[in-house]
Amino acid sequence: MLRCPPAKESAVTPAAKTADPIDLPRDVRESLDAAVSAVRSGARTWSLLTLGQRRTVLRRLRAAAAAVAEEWADVAATSKGLEPGHPLRGEEWLSGPYAALVALDAYADTLTSLMAGGSPLDTVKLGTAPGGRTVVHTSPLSATDALLLSGYTTEVWLSPGVTAADAIRRAGLAQRTPRASGGVGVVLGAGNITSIPYLDVLYELMAFNRVSILKVNPTQDALVPVFERALAPLIEPGFLRIVRGGGEVGGYLTQHPDVDHVHVTGSDATFRAIVWGTGTRPATPKLKIPISAELGGVAPIIVVPGEWSPADLTYQAEHIVTMRLHNSGHNCIAGQVVLVSSDWPQRDDFVGALRAAYNRAPRRPVWYPHSDARLNAAREAYPDAAWCGDGTRALIETDGVEATAVETTEYFAPVLGIIDLPGTGQIFLDTAIAHANERLTGTLGANVLIDPATHAALGMDFERAIVELHYGTVAVNAWTAFGFLTPTATWGAFPGGTLEDAPSGIGIVHNALLLDGVERTVVRGPFRPFPRSVGRGTFSALPKPPWFVTSRTGAAVCEGFTRFRIDGNWPKMAVTLVKAFGA
Repeated sequence: MLRCPPAKESAVTPAAKTADPIDLPRDVRESLDAAVSAVRSGARTWSLLTLGQRRTVLRRLRAAAAAVAEEWADVAATSKGLEPGHPLRGEEWLSGPYAALVALDAYADTLTSLMAGGSPLDTVKLGTAPGGRTVVHTSPLSATDALLLSGYTTEVWLSPGVTAADAIRRAGLAQRTPRASGGVGVVLGAGNITSIPYLDVLYELMAFNRVSILKVNPTQDALVPVFERALAPLIEPGFLRIVRGGGEVGGYLTQHPDVDHVHVTGSDATFRAIVWGTGTRPATPKLKIPISAELGGVAPIIVVPGEWSPADLTYQAEHIVTMRLHNSGHNCIAGQVVLVSSDWPQRDDFVGALRAAYNRAPRRPVWYPHSDARLNAAREAYPDAAWCGDGTRALIETDGVEATAVETTEYFAPVLGIIDLPGTGQIFLDTAIAHANERLTGTLGANVLIDPATHAALGMDFERAIVELHYGTVAVNAWTAFGFLTPTATWGAFPGGTLEDAPSGIGIVHNALLLDGVERTVVRGPFRPFPRSVGRGTFSALPKPPWFVTSRTGAAVCEGFTRFRIDGNWPKMAVTLVKAFGA
């Protein structure tokens, strides 16, 4: 049984109430109709722009995002209850303006390649993965990224049968045929990570030549003035309109006769309501236009047993806690189920380190609407769970306890489960992968932690095992969020989602190289930080990464990284790097 300090009164914020869909007032309908009409005119304007003119739009967007970056991060942090000086405010720099800036730069590079008559892949290394898959090594693509994100790489694995020649020829998607309009889309923005609606609008425009109506989630209403300024270069010519409202506004837009496509980031329940309506599922979908979606899921963290030092146990425990507690657990990619070997001699030491790290991570509000209900559901399903962090974080050890609830419920809150499986080495890895594929809801992201010696012993059998892990992003000694943050990587469910069954969604986003035929992204990171990474597996010059929730200097370093992306000031960046070593 796991033990944490006695729970205090819950700090969970009260659940917000949402209205049932209703007929909209006439003035609201007219306003939405006018927005759709404006972007439909803007769609024609976009189709007339040359690639050079589009790159100019991206540069204007970059300047606009840079101008509001500080306000963006501050408003986002404050809206989530992180007051000035809170050690986790850096999250809002990285997952907000930083993500927007690096994406804009990457898209501009893609347009530059296409303008020259080439492919975005002309200077990108290609390789292969088991099963005849073509691999695109999507980061780092510059010396700057190799330094700032030392030891971390991303690869996009294309679907079997897509050759390197196919990849090179097809990269660029709609920007290869800029005059072919994708029409008008509705983007139903996520409510948790502030860059998501921004990046989704960009991808619609770049991958499909599709202009958008962005309906902001009510949790991000405070950011609308920031978005309006950051996205002004799209709003002014009619490529975008931003609207507010609840589910009834989204419902009206998805059924609008002049809308051609819907993209949603949200829950499976929201997706079903859009496609099929509420109540008994009809014979045919309520939605009559195509839809893409990113819907989350229950993400596994597979801990492959090996010989770990006490420092390894502490570091990887903090790594897992970051996967769960970033943004207070309100992430579709938050690690939720730790799969650990019951035959690992260090199993109890590992769980002890995990419990300690989970409890001592900085306190923060559990702010997302309905989180209290989700935590209460976990409390009811697992009455013997340990409640850590002043009683706001559930840690569930399922040994001898029914694990179905934590395996199938995306809690979207600080709930972390531990499930024991038998075996070591390849046997354990294969067992854990089968368990993740067959028992856990969703196919969005999976994490694997493995020490260098065990990795080397498994050799190519490890790569073949990764092939069998059916997730849209697989992170090895990293968190899948690194793939989310890397603009040249792809983000989305493993292929195969349908209107009838799409537990983690349909389609991909980000993908700034505009690759076609994508199967998944693979992220790789260092098992150990600097200086312990020297000569012991993948080298990294980074100490504890600034996105770790236990980083003492994370807020300053994340802000410094973002400001460097804005101005490229190396002397200031040197000061930031010194701060990073104080983590």
